Amino acid sequence: MQNVTELMDRLTAPSDALIEDMARLDGDLIVLGVGGKVGPTLAIRAARAVQAAGTGATVYGAARFSDRSVADTLERAGVVPVTADLTDDAQIDGLPDARNVVFMAGHKFGTTGNEHHTWMMNSYLPGRIAQRYPAARTVAFSTLLIYPMAPVVEGGSRESDPPGPHGEYAASCVGRERVYEHFARENGTPLALFRLGYAIETRYGVLAEIAQAVKDGTPIDLSMGHASVIWQGDAAEYALRSLHLADTPPVAINATGPELVSVRWLAHRFAERLGREPVFAGVEQPTSYVLDGSAAHEAFGYPHTTLPQMIDWVADWVAADAGSIGKPTKFQERGGKF
Repeated sequence: MQNVTELMDRLTAPSDALIEDMARLDGDLIVLGVGGKVGPTLAIRAARAVQAAGTGATVYGAARFSDRSVADTLERAGVVPVTADLTDDAQIDGLPDARNVVFMAGHKFGTTGNEHHTWMMNSYLPGRIAQRYPAARTVAFSTLLIYPMAPVVEGGSRESDPPGPHGEYAASCVGRERVYEHFARENGTPLALFRLGYAIETRYGVLAEIAQAVKDGTPIDLSMGHASVIWQGDAAEYALRSLHLADTPPVAINATGPELVSVRWLAHRFAERLGREPVFAGVEQPTSYVLDGSAAHEAFGYPHTTLPQMIDWVADWVAADAGSIGKPTKFQERGGKF
């Protein structure tokens, strides 16, 4: 991959399985909060799958679109952009009707010092959306941070594990799940809670941050010694296919790759490709935010993109100084402050 166009082509190409699943989907799809990092990949992948399936369904993507180029990109790919402020009740009421919803809106970075806004976005807003689409088959994005940090030797958090959020952001995400679950049970809404590990592409994510640190000689904090990662295109595909798993009572889905990846190991793999020696700080702790994604793998198969592929693509991208989104994941954060 030499440029963003080639990257987006790879991120948004639907598999045959996704095309088949979209062909079985009844009605239109709306993606709420489509303007974030994963949203355009998911919406365009859905539109391409719908086009290949020939169902005639419409894929809507709703966001503020403060960057109008995102709306233009979506529109060129066959997604119908809907400019809407989801914090405005009147604009929520004016959203297009749809039988299928992917809810992606939320607030993470800047939580500290702005906790009230975080809770409004992550806990109050989901209730408003649930009331707007009470009969829609829904996938609501959540996060691995709703779990406590898990002992790495035990293989990561499972869907049946109780939540144990650390910090206001993570607690507000548990609030999102609980509020959505309340309305799903009250209205009989088929719901899947999509607990995403770290989505990866070449311009941002855990791998890009480690690769850039290796290249720059920046110390890599080892205290969060392991991470759960998945290629962003595969994460988007899992989310869309999860529409068929949505149920009442709601189901939870851990979305990540099969490995609990060592940060130290990743740094050495990037060092081999970039011709640099990694610099480390701290020592590995016995717990990390890591997921057991085996239930998703049983439902959908392993991700199409392997960890070695991701490492190669990210290393080539960073070596070429091909560009970064400039939004760190803060995956090293153990204190819950974002």
